[in-house]
Amino acid sequence: MKKIVLLFAALWWVHPIFAAEPLPLSPAGVKTLAPEGAIKPTGTWSLGTRAGDYVYIAGMRGIDPKTNQLVQGAEPRIRQAFANMKLIAESEGASLRDAARLVVYVSDMYRYRPIVNKIQEEFWGQGPYPPRTIIEVHRLKDDDICEVEGTFYAPVKK
Repeated sequence: MKKIVLLFAALWWVHPIFAAEPLPLSPAGVKTLAPEGAIKPTGTWSLGTRAGDYVYIAGMRGIDPKTNQLVQGAEPRIRQAFANMKLIAESEGASLRDAARLVVYVSDMYRYRPIVNKIQEEFWGQGPYPPRTIIEVHRLKDDDICEVEGTFYAPVKK
């Protein structure tokens, strides 16, 4: 156990996920995203990437970035999932209107699709809306109710 703690302490200073400086680019130039104020990944995944003019955002759930805990209540939780995605898109200069595609996963289509629609309208107003696929899944992490991912077009300034 002592060796594991020491190893973790050593990695804390050198591993990119713990670094205050930007994460390194892939050999092809893909940038891993970890903007300030965003949630913290809990496993072997990143919040998103920039590949050329596109920003790909991982499935965001209704996690409060301040506590890294799920928000209570269906509407607030779904609203937070969209807000988490928005923060990452904006960190790369994209607005919600730059969404090229959304995918929403819900644990109960009947109960949560109307809430997703309501919250999406809050974020996008009267539209236009991006293409969206909504899928009912058997289960999400921590028995969550909704997860939303997005692809955004955000041309690199040259």
